[in-house]
Amino acid sequence: MAQPLKKSLKQVKPILSLDKEEARKRVLHLYKAWFRQLPYIVRRYDIPKNVEQCRSKLREEFTKYDDIKDVRVIDMMIIKGQMELKETVNVWKQKGHIMAYFKDTIEPKPTDFLSKFLTSKD
Repeated sequence: MAQPLKKSLKQVKPILSLDKEEARKRVLHLYKAWFRQLPYIVRRYDIPKNVEQCRSKLREEFTKYDDIKDVRVIDMMIIKGQMELKETVNVWKQKGHIMAYFKDTIEPKPTDFLSKFLTSKD
């Protein structure tokens, strides 16, 4: 006689957080840490953005991943965010690395002759 198949669920080992609420708290803690450090980052790297522009970009970066529900993925992103913050605060990055976050918000280059002429670009 055939035995019924047993469905077994594999219990995965958590990375940092045990549940979604703990992961949410870690995300908020990371967001606040970045938020507090932004004035110092803007001053140290001398980027052509003000603190408010950087804070809106920070919010945009954090809300980009709102739809992720897996706690392990959230934990990995938290770890990466903490490493990015540490590298940025310790000035282990260059100005170009910081400005790469604003790459998608940069205005497109002019394509027609008159626009190139007015911006004095080739």
